[in-house]
Amino acid sequence: MMSRVLGLIRDMVFTQIFGAGAGTDAFLVAFKIPNFLRRLFAEGAFSPAFIPVVSEYKQQRSHRELLELTNRTAGTLGVILLFVTIVAVVAAPVVVSIFATGFLLKFPEKFDLTVQMLRVTFPYILFISLTALAGSVLNVYGRFGVPAFTPVFLNILLILAAVYLAPYMAEPITALAWGVFAAGIVQLLFQLPFLAKIGLLGRPRWGWRHEGVRRIVKLMIPGIFGSAVMQINLLLDTIIASFLITGSVTWLYLSDRMMELPLGVLGIALATVILPALSKKHSDDNPAGFSHTLDWALRWVVLFGTPAAVALAVLSGPIISTLFQHGEFGPNDVYMAQLSLIAYSLGILGFIAVKVLAPGYFARQDTRSPVRIGIIAMVVNMVCNFAFVVPMVMLGFDGPHAGLALATTVSSFVNAGLLLRGLWKSGIYRPYKGWRKLFIQAILANGVMFVMLWMTTGQLETWLVSSSITRIGWLSGVVMLGAGVYFLMLWLLGIRLHQLSRPADTIR
Repeated sequence: MMSRVLGLIRDMVFTQIFGAGAGTDAFLVAFKIPNFLRRLFAEGAFSPAFIPVVSEYKQQRSHRELLELTNRTAGTLGVILLFVTIVAVVAAPVVVSIFATGFLLKFPEKFDLTVQMLRVTFPYILFISLTALAGSVLNVYGRFGVPAFTPVFLNILLILAAVYLAPYMAEPITALAWGVFAAGIVQLLFQLPFLAKIGLLGRPRWGWRHEGVRRIVKLMIPGIFGSAVMQINLLLDTIIASFLITGSVTWLYLSDRMMELPLGVLGIALATVILPALSKKHSDDNPAGFSHTLDWALRWVVLFGTPAAVALAVLSGPIISTLFQHGEFGPNDVYMAQLSLIAYSLGILGFIAVKVLAPGYFARQDTRSPVRIGIIAMVVNMVCNFAFVVPMVMLGFDGPHAGLALATTVSSFVNAGLLLRGLWKSGIYRPYKGWRKLFIQAILANGVMFVMLWMTTGQLETWLVSSSITRIGWLSGVVMLGAGVYFLMLWLLGIRLHQLSRPADTIR
């Protein structure tokens, strides 16, 4: 939560100082490229392959063997990513041409600025991937707080760069690129003392032939393809957005960031917690406990994902206006970002469900099934991108970028549905009693909350002309009212949240 709140403050600072112009579009692409690879290798393929092997070593091998595994893995990962970083820095114009073709063909000034910043931001992939390795080890040992807190440093350093470094730069926006570079180093250094406390801070060594490393690589290969599916979707979104009017990349980014708040607080938090737990239950040959854990997590998804989706959709305009309508970010930017936020909010349940269901495969060291499912979702996303965006452009729709967000929403539900179907059909997951009642309770509670939010929000035009203090007070009151109504309805309908907080094996 701290990380996400600071992320919001970071984006508020960005929009106030830099607005939604060419410089902001260029930085977001330069930052998105190393993030693309981070999600592809570090989060998407490496961690799901690494955690089950580390968990097995911890359960069945000696501490010395586990230390050797982490040292060899760190050394191998570091050397490979160092090589990739050097190549990408040298070939930055080619990389940007792939990720933002529209900049090259239509906006040469944005293209040159993006290339300049990418050479600074790309080494972030090296540092943050090693940070992900350290965080995975800490998660296996139940130290969830340290890896969860680590992204706070990225937000702090970017805020400091925007406020204090930017005025001294020839091109102020480039200060953010240096903030990303510094954050990668700080995040890695922060976790090292905690690794030392559990006796797993050693000297990285090349270990391509090490048995554990080879198993991790074997598990990573299909995981890379699976992650590539989602990242190709994001790449296609960026390419299409680069052809749209200036500001489209920034509007999509801001609306995506709003959606990332519930996804990060609930979805990623649940995924982080249940992957080591599922891996342990699989190692212990405890299929009932495995199914219980998935069931427990999915109940949290329904009870907290649905109100997040409803609230973001209804309050999309007021939220964007309150957080970002300052300085260079004007009313038209609010309207444009609102369109894509509504489209993204419809998919929150799908996004969170994917985060929860995928560990059900990874914990069993099955990285192939999510790949097959992800390919289907990728095709759906690509078809929907063109099916939604092209007609919007041809008909002169105000915000064709919202079609990209809507396509992502559709593909997320396809992905989640197929993941759930696979676990269900194979007998790995069996729903426990009470789901029908839970759905009815959630629908009723969300329905009452929706009516209250709709009645108290008012017209967007009123928010656009109000002062910042008025918007903050109004939005805070509406949010607290909505949350209070929702949780009161849950209580009146018989749901007791403390029962969901019990260990998964007690949930029926």
